[in-house]
Amino acid sequence: MDNVPTALPVLSCNLFGEAGDLPDVVHCETIEVRSKLHGWELTPHRHARLHQVLLIESGGGRATMEGHGLALAPQTLINVPMGSVHAFTFVPDTQGWVVTLAAEVIDEILDPSEGLRPVLARPAVLSAGTTASMIMRQIFDEHAGRRFARAQILRSLSGVLLGEVARRLSTDEPARPKTTDNTIFRRFEALLEEHLIEHWSVADYAKALSITPTHLSRMTRAAIGQPATRLIEERMIREARRNLVYTNLPVSKIAYALGYNDPAYFSRVFSQATGMSPREFRMRVEAQGAFHA
Repeated sequence: MDNVPTALPVLSCNLFGEAGDLPDVVHCETIEVRSKLHGWELTPHRHARLHQVLLIESGGGRATMEGHGLALAPQTLINVPMGSVHAFTFVPDTQGWVVTLAAEVIDEILDPSEGLRPVLARPAVLSAGTTASMIMRQIFDEHAGRRFARAQILRSLSGVLLGEVARRLSTDEPARPKTTDNTIFRRFEALLEEHLIEHWSVADYAKALSITPTHLSRMTRAAIGQPATRLIEERMIREARRNLVYTNLPVSKIAYALGYNDPAYFSRVFSQATGMSPREFRMRVEAQGAFHA
């Protein structure tokens, strides 16, 4: 593994509705589809709310993950967590698959008590093995169809894929970048989950972490390219979106459950962040039918 300069600008990229509607349960595409358009090279970028798992069937190349170069070979499994800076240079005609999961879907799939999140938060290159290849093929096959129970099966298969990646991360010694100590950032993420509906300010989180608000925002920018205020807002909106998709609760009850005393104010916050009201968002997702089939 060798250090790779990171002088190139890092882009925050959307793939499919990242800034607006919830996507399908998963997004599936071959490595060739996107890479070939860019000369088999994808420059450094990050996805703020998307987790990706790639599997190289044939070919290879190099990955740059958090500034470190990693070799890619056939039957390679690549874990790209949300917010992780990554880039790829593939050998022409490399074949493989990319499965992308939105944050809301991750929230629905992973049980916090199982402890998979901190493991899956590590970018890594691993040996794929036959199990991961089989799961990938099943996900792509199910995604391409419109059969009954499609969404349920895709969620279940995605959970199996994430479990397989987490198991390999925890038991293997994968080639992965030696990132700088991010203990404070992980503590901030844990506090955010714990105090979300209390609507803590950046100053509140900084005080709990024994650092200054400026230091906290500088740290979050370094980690995922966004200030702490944006992360707090995005986590709240993500929870609101999840409730709108996966429950039948009225908008007013969702607002109260998220710590808002005024449902109208909640609707304004949601509209400013997403470009549509909570009711419009729910109606659009229901019209797509992706999460309920």
